[in-house]
Amino acid sequence: MKTPHFYAVIIGTEILNGRREDKHFLYLRDALMQRGHTLFASYIIKDDHELIRSTYAMIQNDPDAVMFSFGGIGSTPDDLTRQIASEVFSDGKLVSHEKFYADILARFGNEAFPNRIHMADLPKNSELLPNVINNMSGFYLENRYFFMPGFPEMSHPMVDYILQNFYPQAPITYRKTLIAQTSENTLVHIMIQLDQKVDFSSLPMLNSGKPSVEISVASTNKQLCDQSFELFIHDLNAKGIHYTII
Repeated sequence: MKTPHFYAVIIGTEILNGRREDKHFLYLRDALMQRGHTLFASYIIKDDHELIRSTYAMIQNDPDAVMFSFGGIGSTPDDLTRQIASEVFSDGKLVSHEKFYADILARFGNEAFPNRIHMADLPKNSELLPNVINNMSGFYLENRYFFMPGFPEMSHPMVDYILQNFYPQAPITYRKTLIAQTSENTLVHIMIQLDQKVDFSSLPMLNSGKPSVEISVASTNKQLCDQSFELFIHDLNAKGIHYTII
């Protein structure tokens, strides 16, 4: 894996129909940013077998993917995540995880049967994610596909655990940004010259009805970042266009 591509998959029909508000996106985004990472993509999807399966399969096709999946790992019929995770990332079968099985028995006793005990049925080679609230674990595969409960109180400490243990700090990223008093179309010919390794954004704006654009370049290579930014500076100076470096 080169630079990890962090994906969020937030499973919950209740979010899409307005019964609950999503609390996972902002938490994960900010937790990643505190360590110098950024999200690559985020999806909120309903509890639908084919939709979940196709979303997971799409992410699996990215060799640099790291996935945070929230929801659907409980013991009710609409909890589909464990089975679909096995179909996409393993052999399609679920096996009882010995430690998780024991944890469920320890917490619920006879009330673990006939339903709760199935939370221990996980894809082969699953490892457990600690649940600081009630010890009902999440799980992960290949150190990069992570499956957590939908409850923020349970899953957000798992996010912190994952980042601390697997992705504690990204390489330093160098960024330079300016706002130019012109339309972004004026600078397209510079944009197409940029090295594809440069993280680049162009954000058009209107100030008092006049066009302006925010140009930002970033790279883990400081020299490449500086050189890319200088391309814009040189062109703006040559054309006499006012800009502000921010």
